[in-house]
Amino acid sequence: LQAVVSTQSTGLSSAGSRSPALCKSCYRWYSVVGLDPVSNSRTVPSSIVLPSYHKNGIPPPRLPTVDIKSKDEIGRLREAGHITGEILDKVMDMVEVGITTDELDAYGHDLIVKQGAYPAPLNYRGYPKSICTSVNNVLCHGIPNSRRIQDGDIISIDVSIYYKGVFGDCCSTRVIGNGDEVAHKLTQVTRDSTIAAIQACKPGVNLSVVGNTIGEMAREAGFSICKEFIGHGIGYYFHGLPEVYHYPNNHGPLLRPGMVFTIEPILMEGGDRMQLLADGWTAVSADTKRSAQFEHTIVITDSGYEILSPHR
Repeated sequence: LQAVVSTQSTGLSSAGSRSPALCKSCYRWYSVVGLDPVSNSRTVPSSIVLPSYHKNGIPPPRLPTVDIKSKDEIGRLREAGHITGEILDKVMDMVEVGITTDELDAYGHDLIVKQGAYPAPLNYRGYPKSICTSVNNVLCHGIPNSRRIQDGDIISIDVSIYYKGVFGDCCSTRVIGNGDEVAHKLTQVTRDSTIAAIQACKPGVNLSVVGNTIGEMAREAGFSICKEFIGHGIGYYFHGLPEVYHYPNNHGPLLRPGMVFTIEPILMEGGDRMQLLADGWTAVSADTKRSAQFEHTIVITDSGYEILSPHR
C-alpha cells in the first residue's frame, strides 16, 4: 500500500485503545488492538539477492510515468506473484486462536527465503518485520508482535517478496473462529469488490473504474472505504505509478496492455477516518471499528487482465 493522505488527530492514544469494543449491528464484543512488544528483525541468508534498500531502508525514486512491461518482465512478475500467493495461503492456513502474529511472521519469513526470495517489507523505510499482520481495527501495516490471536478476530495478512529483480505483492483477510455476521459480511464484500474491480479492467477503460466499482459495492453494503492508502504500480520497483484509488473518482490513465499494478481496497465497518500509532506504521480506524483488505497484482492484457498473484 502507498499512503497518499496525512492523518488527522482523532483523540485516541498513539499507542491505541485497549478496551474491548461492541459491534452494535450484531451485539458481539471484539478486541481493540494497540501496540505490543516486537521481537528483533529476522536475518536473510547471504545467498538471497537483495533489493537496493535492504541496508539503508530508502527505496529508489519512482519513475515519473507509467511504464509498460516487456514479456520478460511480465514473466518474472508472474513467477514472483505466484510464489507470493502460495506463501500467503500457507501463512493464512497457520492462523488459529492462540498463535502470535510474530510466529506467523517467522513462518512467512522462512517460507520466503526458502524460495530464494527476499521479504520485501523488511527494512523498507525501516519496517522491522517480514510480513504485515493487521487485526480488527488495524487497517494495514500492522507489525507482527507478541499479541495472540483471539476467537472472532479479523486478520489481514500482506505478503510481498523481491524475486528475480521484481516484486510480488498480495493480501487476504480471514475471520478466525466464531466471528460475528458483520465480520463475515465485511470480509466477503471486500473480497467480492476487489474481484469485481479486477474484472472491470481491460484496455481502453479508465483506471477510475476500479474505485467506482468498489465504491458502489461498499456503499450498497453500508461500509466505508479507507482513502489514505491506495494501490500502485509494481515491477522492479515496489511502489510506483499508476496510483490506484479505491473510492469513486475520475482519475486516469486509460488502461493499456502491459500495465501492472495492485488493487487492494480496505473496507471499514465504521467511518473512514484513521490514525497512525506511535510505531509510525500501524494504521488504525479512528472509531476503533474493524476493517478488511484484499489485494491482487494484475497485468492488463490485449483482451482484459490476468491476476499475477492468485491466492484464496
